[in-house]
This record gives sequence, C-alpha cells and structure tokens, in this order.
Amino acid sequence: MKGQMMHYPLTTTVILEYGARVFPKKKIISIQPNGTRHEYSFSDMHKTCKKLANALVNKLGIQPGDMVGTFAWNHHQHVELYYAIPGIGAVCHTINVRLFPAQIEFIINHAEDRVIFADATLVPILEKIAPLITTVEHFIILNAPENFSSTLNNIILYEDLLKNVSEDFDWVEVDEHDACAMCYTSGTTGQPKGVLYSHRSTYLHAMGIIAPNAACISDKDRILIVVPQFHVMAWGFPYACVLAGAEMVMPSLHFQPDAMIKILSEEKINKANGVPTIWMGIYDAMKKNPPKEKLLLEEYLIGGSALPISLIEGFEKDFGIPGVHAWGMTETSPLGTVSRLQSKHERLDDAAQLKIRGKQGIECPCVEIRAVKEDGSIAPRDGKTIGEFEIRGVWVVDNYFKTNNRDSFSEDGWFKTGDVGTIDEDGYMEITDRSKDLVKSGGEWISSVVLEMAIMAHPKVKEASVIAIPDAKWGERPLAVIVLRDENEMVTGDELKQFLLRDFLSYQLPDSYVYVNSIPKTSVGKFDKKEMRRMYAEGELNA
Repeated sequence: MKGQMMHYPLTTTVILEYGARVFPKKKIISIQPNGTRHEYSFSDMHKTCKKLANALVNKLGIQPGDMVGTFAWNHHQHVELYYAIPGIGAVCHTINVRLFPAQIEFIINHAEDRVIFADATLVPILEKIAPLITTVEHFIILNAPENFSSTLNNIILYEDLLKNVSEDFDWVEVDEHDACAMCYTSGTTGQPKGVLYSHRSTYLHAMGIIAPNAACISDKDRILIVVPQFHVMAWGFPYACVLAGAEMVMPSLHFQPDAMIKILSEEKINKANGVPTIWMGIYDAMKKNPPKEKLLLEEYLIGGSALPISLIEGFEKDFGIPGVHAWGMTETSPLGTVSRLQSKHERLDDAAQLKIRGKQGIECPCVEIRAVKEDGSIAPRDGKTIGEFEIRGVWVVDNYFKTNNRDSFSEDGWFKTGDVGTIDEDGYMEITDRSKDLVKSGGEWISSVVLEMAIMAHPKVKEASVIAIPDAKWGERPLAVIVLRDENEMVTGDELKQFLLRDFLSYQLPDSYVYVNSIPKTSVGKFDKKEMRRMYAEGELNA
C-alpha cells in the first residue's frame, strides 16, 4: 500500500521560490573582481533569475538537457546561473578555472557546452584554447570593464544579454531525477571525470548541510562562501543558504588572507567555509597582525583535506574561533561527514575533545560509510582497524558522465573513495591517507597524512607534505617537503626527528627533509603529491 501524499518535486527552482517567498529581504553581497561591493535581496535575485531564464531560452536558444558552462568566480551573477540554468531544464556545468588549459579544453568538449559564461579576468585562459573548443556557440562575459575586447568569437556582455528581457517566466517542468548541475573531478590521475548531480540530490544535499549536526545554518547566519563556486558547487552552500534564509557574502577572486580578514570584519561574518590552505593563511596573517576588533566569526567549516589539530587548537586559543572538520568529494556532492562533539563528549577534557574534533566526523543522514580491509571484509568500528572508505547514499554518484566504467565501485554498488582510515566506536571517521599516498616501507604501511599533521604541529613549520620515494633496501621511504614559517628561523632534520619521536617509531620517520618556498597545490588547494613525485624524479627536490 502506498502512502497518500502529494507529489511535490524536489528541484532547485523550489529552493529559489521558497527563498524569495519566505526570506525576500535577505541579502547576497558580492565583493566584485574590481573590488566594488554589490548588494541585493533574495527577491531581487529571483527576478534576475527569471530574466536570465528568458534570455537563455529566447536569445540563446538553450533547450532542456543542454550543457551551459560557467567559468567564473564567486559572485551574485554566478549564483543567478546556479538557478536560472536548471530552471529551464538545462545543466549548469561549473568549470574549474585552476586546471591546466588542456584539461579545461577537454572538459568543455567532453561536456559539449553550448554556451559559456566567463568572468572577464578569466577570458585570456579561454582565448588560448578557443580554436580547440568545438561546441561553444556564445561566450557571455561577466564583470567586463569599459572598452572590453577579446579575440573570442560571438561575445555578449552579461548586462546586454539581460536587456529588454521580461521577468515573467514559467519554470520548465522537470523531473526531480533530471540533471541540474555537473562538476568534473580535478583529474589528479588521468583526465577529469564528470559528476552529474540531479535536482533531487541537490535539494536533499542542501537540506543535509543546514542540519544542526552538519553546517548548522539558519536565517540568523551571515556566511562567507570561500569555497570556489567552480568546486563542487561551492559545497552546495548557494542552495543551502537560500533554503535556510542565511545571508551570503561572495568574495569573487579575493582569496588572499588579508582580503579575507577584511571581508570577515567589515561584513560581520559569523560562519565561513574553505579548504585548510585558506585558513592556514588567515591564521598566519592574524598572528602577525591581529585584527583591531574581535571578529564575529563563530566557526569555520574545513574540507578538502585535514587541518592540523595544532592549527585548530591555535585558532581557538588565540582568537576564540573553533574549526569544524568535514569530509567529502566531488562524487559525494560533497558532504559526507562532519565532526561535531556529541553531548556525551562534554565531560571529556580539552585534549580528548580536540582529538575527536580532529577526525573527519560522523556520517550525515542519507549516506552510509564503511571501511573495507585489503581482504575485502568490512573493518570493525573499533578506531584501530584500517580500511578503504566506501560510501553510498542519496547524493553519491552512481556512475561518471559518459562512461560505464565500474572500477570505482564495489560489486554491491558502493563508491570507492580512495581514502584510507578507521571508524571508531562512536562512528567517527578518521582519514589516515589516500590509498595511493601510503608509504610501504619494509612491508609496513606508513601514513603520509599523519606524518604531515605531526610535522606541521612544530611551531617553526608552516606547511609539510610527505611523499614516498624509492629505496633499494626498504622499497619505499618517506620524504618530507617543508615550508618554514620564517625563513630566518631554521629547524633541522635532527630537531624534527626528536620532535616526532614522541609519537612515532624511528622507522616511520622521514630519512630526508627538503625545504622549499612553497609546496605545489592542486586546483582545489590540496598538496599536489603527483607533482612532487615528478619533481623528485627529475631532481628538483634535493635534501
């Protein structure tokens, strides 16, 4: 017997209509690429989205199912695209501006984008690959300065596209299982792969984000969305904030620490998100030049990779701002876990609580996670037994775009994340490494991530990354690549070894420490170990 409930599609337009109806005066603030400030309401955005939908259909001829690319920073126009494109039944394809040109070319052609909306500051990247792009009919330029010119063909300025267009538009009726957006993986191994999100998965993911055990968002919040909109749809925050009535502040391309601190202060931000490298930079800048007034920031949500416990502790001790670990992937929309303390943890001392907060956290509702051992059996939740994490759920990919390759999935349909670690008795997941980044020395596994976190706990170390290098006797040995906080304050390899011996056995420690000015990063701010392995092989990392 089926229940007798109404059929109410879970679509992105339902989110937009709800936000405009219930929170019409809530604001979206953009610090535009040229530094100017733009502010308008959810109601204003709703009207502009309707105009944009009309323009997409009647001026550009976009049809349901078409791919529309965005090549843009974080700002209100990009949010408009998040809603207007799927509102006409098309797919909003956010293109990562930090990939190599050849990867960007591949992604655009593979997705078969018909139109690309691009920030003027990013047009030079597209100009280089334009002759190789085969499907794009128009380039719509966002935030163009006066007298803008380009070698791209079929250019239309965003403001001109919206001229003489009605705000009256009936959203195209779509099935909640239809595609609404797509992101490609960063392609650290092979070509990037497309992950196609549905309206239903996006709606439910937004509901998951605003939950108290997750990002805990409500209409009382003013959130700085630091995660780029081209990276997993800014972690879904532009949808979640509208659904929750939380005000959004978009920094466009102003991700430098001093600019971030200025925005946090002037816009009275109380919550923010971002990858660890952003928060490491903000912390260092605040230590060197503390803000004149205490920030209103209540917490920051960290994802992409682990933030060292020492930095979580330092941020809270020095500035009273706690960090909240989260974990996910492009393939999981990305929310998978969030690490918040439970009521039973309140009686623990600060050190014990910090240890829990340093983990990646518990599963969010609508997803399940398990750790699978090398022999294929499921690891017990004992906090000790290591396995590769697999995940399934409402907003988890079940295949990549234009492929039937099932190598990334278990026989019973779980997605293999490639992350390795443990799950404890309370369900808290802790990543110890990526499976491809483990160091196997003398038959024993050494976690590069655990070593990195420990090295970065040293007060003289700003960043540290560990890779496996070949060794004739042991097979592999760990090599540590280090950026000092102050180049005038050296810490030797022997000092680091003594520092690390508190928590590690001698065979687990790096034999060599290489000091560099900066560590290569991927397009999403993670340490680029593939590039570091190349640099070592070509003699660019010499101890």
